[in-house]
Order: sequence, then C-alpha cells, then structure tokens
Amino acid sequence: MSPRALRLLAVLGPGVMVMLADTDAGSVVTAAQSGATWGYRLLLIQVLLVPVLYLVMELAIRLALATGKGLTELIREHLGATWAAVAVATLAVSVVGALVTEFAGLAGVGELFGVPRALTVSAAAAGLVLLVVSGGYRRVEVVGIALGSLELLFVVAAVLAHPRPGAVAGGLSPFQPFGDSDYLTLVAANVGAVIMPWMLFYQPTAVLQKGLTQRDLRGARLDTAVGAVATQIVMAAVLVAAAASLHRPGGLETVGQLAVALAPALGSSAARIVLALGIGGAALVACIVVSLAASWSVAEALGRPRSLDEDVRRARLFYGAYAALVAGGALLVVATPSLVRLAVDVQILNALLLPLLLGFLVVLAARALPSPLRLRPARRAALAAALGPVVVVALLWVGITLGL
Repeated sequence: MSPRALRLLAVLGPGVMVMLADTDAGSVVTAAQSGATWGYRLLLIQVLLVPVLYLVMELAIRLALATGKGLTELIREHLGATWAAVAVATLAVSVVGALVTEFAGLAGVGELFGVPRALTVSAAAAGLVLLVVSGGYRRVEVVGIALGSLELLFVVAAVLAHPRPGAVAGGLSPFQPFGDSDYLTLVAANVGAVIMPWMLFYQPTAVLQKGLTQRDLRGARLDTAVGAVATQIVMAAVLVAAAASLHRPGGLETVGQLAVALAPALGSSAARIVLALGIGGAALVACIVVSLAASWSVAEALGRPRSLDEDVRRARLFYGAYAALVAGGALLVVATPSLVRLAVDVQILNALLLPLLLGFLVVLAARALPSPLRLRPARRAALAAALGPVVVVALLWVGITLGL
C-alpha cells in the first residue's frame, strides 16, 4: 500500500465516530417511532439527509483544518465573546437533553434484563469518566468506534423483519402527507436526529486533536462521507424494522415494544440482545462525543487547555467539565418519564437550534476561510439548497405547534 493510501486511512476516525454518535439512543427511538407510526413514509427523509449531513460537516472540518481552531474559538475570534457565549449556551441546551436521552436509553436496556436503573446508569457513568481521564485521544476514538459499530446489528434486524419490497419502495416516494401536523412533527424530529448541534463542535476539534492539518482535508472528507452514509443506513434500518414489525395506530410507547416486535423474526432472547447491543453501543458512543463536544467548547471559549493527551492537572477545567456533564446526565435520568416522548422532543429541539448554529458556520466560512478554500458558487448553492429545507421544516413545525 502506498504512503498516500496509508495516510488516507490514518485520517479516518473523527467523522465515523461522530456519525455513529449521531445515531444515538434518541435517534434510534425517533426512527423506530417513525416506522411504527407512519410505516415507510419517512424513509425518503433518511436518504435525502445524507448529502445535507455531509455538506454541513464538511464545512465544519474545512474551517478547522484551514485555521487550526475549533468552532467556539473561531466564533470568539471573528464574532466576539458574546456570540461565543451564545454558542456555548445553545450547545449546553442540546447536550443536556442528549445526555439525559442517552442515559435513559442505557437504563431501558438494563431493564430489559432486570438490571436496576440506578446500577446501569452509575456503572456506565463511571466507565465513561474512567475512559476519558485515563486514556489519550486515540484510545477514546478506538473504543468509541467499536461501541458505535454495534449499531450495525439493526441492519441485520431490518433484513430479518422481512419488509415487503413494494412497501419499502412506496416509502421512497416524494408524495407524502406533509400537511399532517403529526407527520411534520416526526419530520422535524428526524431532521434534528440527523444534524445534531453538538456534532458541529465535536468533529472540528477532534480532527485537530488527532493532529490533522489542511493537507488531510481530502481524507477528512472521505471520513465524513463514509460516516454520513453509515449513520443513515442505520436510521433507515431501524425505521424499516419498526415499520415491518410494529406499524400500528399510536406507534411506539416503550423501547421494550421494539424488542417484542422483533421477537418473531429474531427470537425473544436474540431480539433483546440485538436491541441492547444496538441501543447500548449508540448511547455510549454518543455520551462520549456529546460530553467531549461540550467540554472542548467551554475550554475553547475560555482559552484553557483541552487536549485529551494533556495531563489532568493541567486541563482541570476540561476534564472537570466532562466528568460533571456525565454525572449530571446520569442523575437527571432518574426523573425521566417516557424515553420515547423525550427522544422525539430532544430531536425537535435540535432542529430548532440548528438555524442559529448553521448561521455561524456560513458567516465563518465567509470570514475565516483563506481564499483557496472559500466556498465556490456551486458549493454555496448546494449548501443553500440543503440547508433551506432544514430551516423551513423547523419553522413550519414551530408554526403548527403554536397554531399559527
């Protein structure tokens, strides 16, 4: 293998990991609820969101590799400390919701096997803190990707659920009931489940933590593209599995119902194991990524050390913020009512926060990118075409919710 090919492979990691985290416990439940409630009618959305996800994240890593700075640091430098604080606050809202969802998902997995919620959540929190405090960036990335790879079991579940090809093809039709408020709510939830605010903060800093530079942009783009396709395959697989085995009025009420629905195809024990490994892996990798995104962002905003390869004593703020976030999410999950309702609500919140954060990206692309890497007219048009519908869906959902 040539040195160039080896370098390309060495770059892979941050994009795949953040995309696997993107298909977190909340996203899995949102996709399952979409299939259970509307059958295959939201399948086309999963396909259309692949290029949207890629274009957004490619711009984020382009900014990082061109400037050597993370998103929060760039906002502080080009837009001022006030806007940096707004960005961190926006991220914090998304992160808190995400962490509660992830730990609720882990608790639900434990309950499938009769493990008390408190024991599952506390063990997961302790393991997550120990992983980051005791290991460097490379170790965290390898463990995160390994955990996230368990999500691919949902593809097996979708195949074994024996979906009808004609029904699946019908789900790819553009003629869907967009005027229905319940349908639009799940469209907004799926958009929020795919483009998470914390992703925009994690991947740019992660590529810098890995030591990548502007010459690695091609490899970073490949990394992002692979991740974007993989995460949407998982989302589509969950939706198809739920549509084939659980489609009924009222949709999904508990995570356990998904295991029951898959039991005829997989067997009751296998269904529980697949669900446990899939949601458990998704939730754990998401906890790592979400907490690191917020911790990096806080440290960047304050100009403090934030490297995973840094001594704990020198980066006390960074490691302390990470530990506090994980512990806080674990404690809050005790008060969580329905994971299904919470998951959908958090994804909708993400969709509503996106316009502000995407605005930051567009402004920074104009101000911070050097001339050779600035967006060309064709790329700007593609980005506008991709982001426009995302913003419109979020605003439409707000209007319908408020009765406007």
